[in-house]
Amino acid sequence: MINLGIIIMGILMIIAAIYAFRTRKMVNAIIASGAISLIASIIFLILAAPDVAMTEASIGSALTTIVFLYALAKIKAKINGGDDA
Repeated sequence: MINLGIIIMGILMIIAAIYAFRTRKMVNAIIASGAISLIASIIFLILAAPDVAMTEASIGSALTTIVFLYALAKIKAKINGGDDA
């Protein structure tokens, strides 16, 4: 049963990666990338590696996604003529 769950999550990761690559909206690509990291952290937890799962969830999923979204907002503000750099 665990193997089936890991296979399903692996397929979801592949689908999210293809979506992130094919989408034209940068926000959607960033969210899909965060979802990939979140699924990876769940897989690490299932495989009895809680320390790796916590690191992946906090850094890979949360922090990286937030930094990417912040950078995208700054770029959009700069393109639209904002002075807050």
